[in-house]
Amino acid sequence: MSKPLVSIILPVYNAQNHIARCLESICAQSWQNIEVIVLNDGSKDQSLPVCEAFRAKDERIVLVDKANSGVSDTRNLGLKLASGKYVQFVDSDDYIDPDFTEHLVTAAEQNNADLVIAPYKMVIPAGASKLQDELGVMTVARPPEVREYGFLPAGVYTQDEFARHLMDKPASYFYGVLWNKLYRRDLLVDHQIQFTSEVRWAEDLVFNMQYLEYANVLVSIPEAGYYYVQNPQSICHTQINPATIVQNKIQVFRYYKDLYTRLGMYEQVRPQLYKFLVDIAESTYPSGPFKEVIDEAKAYWKDAREDVQ
Repeated sequence: MSKPLVSIILPVYNAQNHIARCLESICAQSWQNIEVIVLNDGSKDQSLPVCEAFRAKDERIVLVDKANSGVSDTRNLGLKLASGKYVQFVDSDDYIDPDFTEHLVTAAEQNNADLVIAPYKMVIPAGASKLQDELGVMTVARPPEVREYGFLPAGVYTQDEFARHLMDKPASYFYGVLWNKLYRRDLLVDHQIQFTSEVRWAEDLVFNMQYLEYANVLVSIPEAGYYYVQNPQSICHTQINPATIVQNKIQVFRYYKDLYTRLGMYEQVRPQLYKFLVDIAESTYPSGPFKEVIDEAKAYWKDAREDVQ
């Protein structure tokens, strides 16, 4: 089998505490024909010097130091610079097994796949936990915990078969993120697929829904090689509130609806889509332009229940 080039895109922002671990894992890949596009998005800490040290040791690293513009714009720049047959994304908090890229590419090449998806490992960092004893509360060290998640049996899937799983619970995160997947760059370029900043905390999902419209052969592999490290200081952990969650999910609903309409599957998945919307509006929902679509969903779901009864 030939050794096609893989472009690994790595945005970096204030990642001095973990970027070395991340880059070490990428540079150690058994699939050696890679270009590592490292994009320093205006970090204010020592991330850039660490990246420069890695570039000095590995000529496969392309380092770009740029003004801060956000992760979507930064990834789009990475896509412009990429030249590989395949594109892979890694987040600077995380790290990968030495054979992860090889597993992804091998599956893509053997099946002429447009998309490869893999299970992943969630890492819950070590920390302190408290035990109650007769003398009061004492603090003990809690070791790091690794949990593996995979929601799609290994195999080859058509576009329709894969699309039916997108809203499965609790697997929506598995389908929505970038870093457990391998993409064909020609599909990204030919269809001008890029990241949008319109939907906060769901840029990855929107990107994947755009891509799925043009992907016909999708492969799920059994090997979990990506370590997703939980970071309590991330945006998702510190800047989310109920109002923004509701607004964000309603915007995502519209992307889902558009995708399934274009795939000719909307009527088949309509109950599932509307239930998704009703689930986030059980107690309260916003007024204005979002109220109409939620009211429609609630009325549809009420009628569906009455028909069953």
